[in-house]
Amino acid sequence: MCGIVGFTGRREASPVLLEGLRRLEYRGYDSAGLVTSTGNELHLRKKAGRLAELRKHVAAHPAPGCHGISHTRWATHGGATDRNAHPHTSTAGDIALVHNGVIENYAALKQQLQAAGTQFRSDTDTEVLCHLVAHYYQGDLIGAVQKALALVKGTYGIAVMAKGEPGLIVGARLGSPLVVGIGTDGTYLASDANALAGFADKVVYLSDRQICALTETEWEVRDHDLAPASVSVQDIGAFLGDGDSDKGDFPHYMLKEIYEQPDALANAMRGRLDSADSTAHFGGLNLGAQQLRQIDRVIMTACGTSYHAALVGEYLFEELARVPVEVEYASEFRYRNPPIDRNTVVLALTQSGETADTLAALRESKRMGHTTLAICNAVGSSIAREADGGVYLHAGPEIGVASTKAFTSQVCVLTMLALYLGRTRHLSSIQGQHVIDDLRALPDAVRKALECHDRVKEVAARYAGATNVLYLGRQYLYPLALEGALKLKEISYIHAEGYPAAEMKHGPIALVDENTPSVFLVPRGNVFDKVMSNMQEIKARGGPVIAVASAGDRDVVSVADDVIAVPDVPEYLQPVVAAVPLQLLAYEIALSRGCDVDKPRNLAKSVTVE
Repeated sequence: MCGIVGFTGRREASPVLLEGLRRLEYRGYDSAGLVTSTGNELHLRKKAGRLAELRKHVAAHPAPGCHGISHTRWATHGGATDRNAHPHTSTAGDIALVHNGVIENYAALKQQLQAAGTQFRSDTDTEVLCHLVAHYYQGDLIGAVQKALALVKGTYGIAVMAKGEPGLIVGARLGSPLVVGIGTDGTYLASDANALAGFADKVVYLSDRQICALTETEWEVRDHDLAPASVSVQDIGAFLGDGDSDKGDFPHYMLKEIYEQPDALANAMRGRLDSADSTAHFGGLNLGAQQLRQIDRVIMTACGTSYHAALVGEYLFEELARVPVEVEYASEFRYRNPPIDRNTVVLALTQSGETADTLAALRESKRMGHTTLAICNAVGSSIAREADGGVYLHAGPEIGVASTKAFTSQVCVLTMLALYLGRTRHLSSIQGQHVIDDLRALPDAVRKALECHDRVKEVAARYAGATNVLYLGRQYLYPLALEGALKLKEISYIHAEGYPAAEMKHGPIALVDENTPSVFLVPRGNVFDKVMSNMQEIKARGGPVIAVASAGDRDVVSVADDVIAVPDVPEYLQPVVAAVPLQLLAYEIALSRGCDVDKPRNLAKSVTVE
């Protein structure tokens, strides 16, 4: 969500800060700002809206100095206005602060500060923290930050500057990522290592409750008691996403990432499929065959698109590995107290590795003594570092807010995990080899599925004016119905819902009319005839039907108003192939409605607040 970039060194800070913020735009935001220092003067610039507005403002009103902090804000407390944008400054203007996260007890702290005479100029929880630091500041910024944070409940990743200590930046984190960058011309601070590519050579990831102090030539990390902390200095290259983060010839990141899926799937499988033993191998799983055989149950926890991938994983694990699986929304699981058996593994799925609810669910599981695993795309992220073991997607950077290639890569990795687990149990070598063969053919099948794009454009043009859309599928394709509906909601702002096709009769069919299209996922499979019957029920009530079906399926053509063909693949891989037309459909409808495809309103790429 919100992004932080800081720099203190021997070059003008504003260009570094603005470029760093540009690289974090994909996270989602509604305002941006920066503050720089020269001598003992702070230069504050901030604007609501896109980063381009801040660039114009800085061009007209330069912010000089070689030291500064900056921020892109995703509104939580208070609207997207200039006054609510970060950085915030103290009443006297001697402290400037940027903040990711939520201060849960800000109202009580605000009352105390107001009683002491503090005047507030924004509606944010962050300004409270800024004034609190100023309250304790007596020439020692790191000490003031420590004292202020001792009173705070909630999550934070912060960067702070003080007039009285020019060139010093203090950072701290709890539940919101923060990384120190070490370069030849200064030191850096950011919420994402990608913001520091080309600037810093080495990075240090802060752990929760650690505080850092940066100057242009030195840096240090301390614990919450200000004692020196032990940290690991690593090459920044290990934490940057694989692949190209530019749009290239594509008009939008989302479209580029849809078309990258064949390569992303190949990358996810590279070096992991073993024909000799008819299984899969994962270097970072940290579980041997004997430990795998002892697993009695798997709990998958995730949010959003990753939750839908986990639902597919439930079918995969239970069919291929015969292991019972439960899928939990991380936001609910973190607050539940369910009875969990001793031999249960908790598997967290996340693209960013920083999703606040998923991270909290993983930590709670670790606290209870359960083995935790993660499927993650972001190397070095909090979840990747804190899980007992896991698997990277290697899907490359996903910039578009609406996830596409991460979803299909997650399903691919879950298939390989189900194969790996199944081969330690009942799955024969012949069955295992069939799965491997099917997986190896998957990138080409997705490449073939992308050929439906022109047909999808025609369908999108017909239904772009809809206000409600239903998505229907069964078995492996039910989670994809949920995902297809989510994609349409996210980027076109059309209300959409996903259901198991047979559940239509239990309420949702009341919504069907000539203005409410239904998208049926009906490739050939075990329940094909059942889904065809459900489709007939919609047609009988005058509802338009869009069908995603196996190429050349005349039965579907005879019933549906519009058909989008996809290649035939085994049922357990249909969610990957059938995802393509649904992603393209959402994209083309959003385009025709004039929506901002890569940066949909109110959304953020990495949700780091609860």
